[in-house]
Amino acid sequence: MGPDYRRAAVDVPAAFRDAPAGATQASLADLPWWDVFRDATLNQLIRVALTNNYDVRIAVTRVEQARAVEAQVRAGLYPLVGYQGDAARGKNALESTPFVNDGQTANTFIGVLNVAWEVDLWGRLRRLDEAARAQWLASEEVRRGVELSLVSSVAQAYFELLELEHMLGIAQRTSQSFAESLDIFGQRFKGGVASKLETARATAALAATQAAIPDLARRITLKENELNVLLGHNPAPLKRTTTLLEQPIVPEVPVGLPSALLERRPDIRAAEQNLRAANAQIGAAIGDFLPRIGLTALFGAASEDLSTISSGQSRVLAVDANVTGPLFQGHRLTAQYRQTQAARAEAELRYRQAALTAFREVADALISRQRFEEIRVQQARAVDAYAEAVKVSIARYRAGRASYYEVLEAQQQLFPAENALAETRLNQLLVVLQLYKALGGGWQTGLTPDAASPAPNSMRATGP
Repeated sequence: MGPDYRRAAVDVPAAFRDAPAGATQASLADLPWWDVFRDATLNQLIRVALTNNYDVRIAVTRVEQARAVEAQVRAGLYPLVGYQGDAARGKNALESTPFVNDGQTANTFIGVLNVAWEVDLWGRLRRLDEAARAQWLASEEVRRGVELSLVSSVAQAYFELLELEHMLGIAQRTSQSFAESLDIFGQRFKGGVASKLETARATAALAATQAAIPDLARRITLKENELNVLLGHNPAPLKRTTTLLEQPIVPEVPVGLPSALLERRPDIRAAEQNLRAANAQIGAAIGDFLPRIGLTALFGAASEDLSTISSGQSRVLAVDANVTGPLFQGHRLTAQYRQTQAARAEAELRYRQAALTAFREVADALISRQRFEEIRVQQARAVDAYAEAVKVSIARYRAGRASYYEVLEAQQQLFPAENALAETRLNQLLVVLQLYKALGGGWQTGLTPDAASPAPNSMRATGP
């Protein structure tokens, strides 16, 4: 009874917005994570996290719970076999139940085997099993989603840690530069060719830059603590073998076709399984309106004397067929049926919403990746120009052709420009990570790092 499941219609675009021209079936999501991240340290961190992370372990236990629930529901399709044994002695009682027998004391011995089975004539139990199985599969997709989110979280925290270290290096180099300027101003002040204002301004610039160093050190420690929690470890320092600028950038990122996204994204697949379960619940609700047919059988022996329990005269044999069904429930069954219909409608809307959100996330990542590269090119030019301006201004100041203000201004403009370039470089790494997650990366099962196949040339990462 009830409707058979059919996948809900989704408005799938022909191609992702801002996707590279000439879309193909190949996709970044086809690569396992160890082929996307070519950093040995990061890959090792991800392996540890997938083993130890508590969110993943919790998700696994939820899958096991859903599997057990499905097994319980499926058991209703089969006959239930049980046994009963009883030995009693009583006066005016039968099997511990008051029973008037003129005050006689009697013994009772019973041993029986019973079988009960509900004939699933309308498919109610099969619909319940279908719903439970779909919920089990949905929990499995949720687990995959947790793993994908964990891979993304570990990689993001790792890249952010490298950025903080890079910014710490910038702050230290800038502090050294301001210290050198202060030394130059101080020497000229002692020689009587400079004012106290120059040394005061240089001292303030140096102090402001040095104040950023302990804050960056604090943020690095916090980021290490965050990574350790993802790894399932207590807070501790983490070793790094590369820098932010050494991280490779994937030059070309094929995204595949939007229709394939419905088969890869764990959240979409989980939403579809929830829709399947809600659809099956409608059939189960319809089955509640119809008669339930049951078959029971009893076989054993009952006797007042234990010595005769095995004789043919004490044998008990019974076969029973019964039919039960509702006549008046105060519209309770009707309300339950309408509830399942509304639940299915909600599940279908959530499925379509999940697909729409996925298309948007891919489009957002594509345009961000394109624009971040344009931003990086211009910021790199600005950094080079500011660095040249610092060199020229210092040379001009020493030659007496520039004021101290010109030197400080050039140095103060270089510091934020270098930080902005580091942030853009981080964003370039993160947007590939976001695209991999949005595409449902790592959707293939049964893969291990040892079984990884080489990436196509267009998808291989290159150096900075």
